[in-house]
Amino acid sequence: MALTFLRGIQLNPSMLYPSSYFARKHGVLYCCMRNAQTQTATQEKEQTKLKVSTQSQPKAVDKFLKDFEAVIGIETHVQLSTLTKAFCSCPYNYGSPPNTSVCPVCMGLPGALPVLNSKVIECAVRVGLALNCKLSLNSKFDRKQYFYPDLPKGYQISQFDVPIASGGYLDVDLPLEYGGGHRKFGITRVHMEEDAGKLLHTDGGSYSQERAPSHLNIHASHCNVMAIDVDLNRAGVPLLEIVSEPDMRTGIEAAEYAAELQRLVRYLGVGNGNMQEGSLRCDVNISVRPIGQLEFGTKVEIKNLNSFSSMSRAIDYEISRQVELHNQGQIDQIVQETRLWEEGAQKTVTMRKKEGLADYRYFPEPDLPGVTLTEEYVDSIRESLPELPEDKRRRYEKMGLSMQDVLFLANDINIADFFDTTTAGGADIKLAANWIMGDIAAYMKNEKVTINEIKLTPQELGELIASIKDETISGKIGKEILFELIAKGGTVKGLIKEKDLVQIVDTAEIEKMVDKVIADSPKQLEQYRGGKTKLQGYFAGQRLATDEESILTGDNLDITNKWKHLIRAFRSFADHQN
Repeated sequence: MALTFLRGIQLNPSMLYPSSYFARKHGVLYCCMRNAQTQTATQEKEQTKLKVSTQSQPKAVDKFLKDFEAVIGIETHVQLSTLTKAFCSCPYNYGSPPNTSVCPVCMGLPGALPVLNSKVIECAVRVGLALNCKLSLNSKFDRKQYFYPDLPKGYQISQFDVPIASGGYLDVDLPLEYGGGHRKFGITRVHMEEDAGKLLHTDGGSYSQERAPSHLNIHASHCNVMAIDVDLNRAGVPLLEIVSEPDMRTGIEAAEYAAELQRLVRYLGVGNGNMQEGSLRCDVNISVRPIGQLEFGTKVEIKNLNSFSSMSRAIDYEISRQVELHNQGQIDQIVQETRLWEEGAQKTVTMRKKEGLADYRYFPEPDLPGVTLTEEYVDSIRESLPELPEDKRRRYEKMGLSMQDVLFLANDINIADFFDTTTAGGADIKLAANWIMGDIAAYMKNEKVTINEIKLTPQELGELIASIKDETISGKIGKEILFELIAKGGTVKGLIKEKDLVQIVDTAEIEKMVDKVIADSPKQLEQYRGGKTKLQGYFAGQRLATDEESILTGDNLDITNKWKHLIRAFRSFADHQN
């Protein structure tokens, strides 16, 4: 079931919602307004004449922040990977056809009652413990009232004054390219709630008077039309909202905090954390104040942040915008509002005025009982927690790895597991890290695959490292074997035997080979002595037979140390003969 809205856009700047005329005809709701882009541009112009160049943005931040301090907090919505929704048995699969995973409960039909999914509570407790929070053994759900087309009930089931977890912190290691260092950011609260639906915007063509209700007396030239379908597949999907303390001061710190939350969610297995799917959504609250001032400035919320790099750029832009308003004496132009980040324009634009808590009219959810946790239940979940990113990084440091190695390996839980399994078999720690961060990572990037999708196993990587360390094969041969193992699979020992890649280190055996080459090539030897030194490639490429072993042909020149030994020995012999 889909509701379709036909709209152009006309906004009265003094009102929270667009002024419009609605009429229902043939089951379709019409809304005629002026174009949305015109509205946004007009509102921006009325709000302030300030223009901040995106090219000069970093300079503006550097110039003005010597007198001002940015205060940043983040509200993160984490979509939980449960089999069913929060309060009904409907499944949720990203990308499903619209309105194919709905029922009376998640559609908000009268008389439908919610039933809490117990897996949501388990995920909330896991995240709360991982964030070092204090858990509320007795919490409850509340109704958060607001109107929006994709919210079928007209309210959202959430938690207000008694969240399931509060008062925690998150440890973050900043990348070396941003100065490195360790930060600890406070967590205000973690609470459970349900997601809303999704609006699907499509161009509806020109709006004619024949399509508009006649009594509205609207001329077609005054309207542009946009068709909006409401997809309720996502309505009722369980979320955790994680609210940070306003402890961040730069865009880099905020982006790294969000990235660490993503890592934590994936390590815990409570969600996939994919920002491009909306499984991890961050709303950033920013204000600036003169250095030394204790009172916070007016905060502005930024939405539509689809990547960590976008988050960093959006924050830097907004800091620059607010600081410049301060310096121009236009502090009153900084209002509590929600702004969108426009990636193409590299700037924030006004979306709507921000609602306050009173606007939501919270009250306890009457259709759901309270949530009661026992100490035994909490302890069982605590014991099941995996090694978290912060603990893994500290362990890697103690293993002697550099911070660059530590941050790379611990960033992805699958790569960290691959590394741990490799070293658990006795492989050299630094060599294992180098192979994973070097050739294996390059292959995955080029082929756009994950470490779980390659054919190479941790056990075979360990065998490869051991074969190089004991000089069975050279490092260069090892690289050739590695790429074949990644692409096709197999075993190190099998490939070495199949391709006869054993490195020859016995000098007596090499001398015998050199003697045979020289004896079989007298003409080429004289030419070499006459100055044609390029013939050393000819000698190295000759097929030699010693007992049942054959040396590789010239097609494989330079991929094995056999030829290196052969060439050095031949040079020595030929020079001696001269």
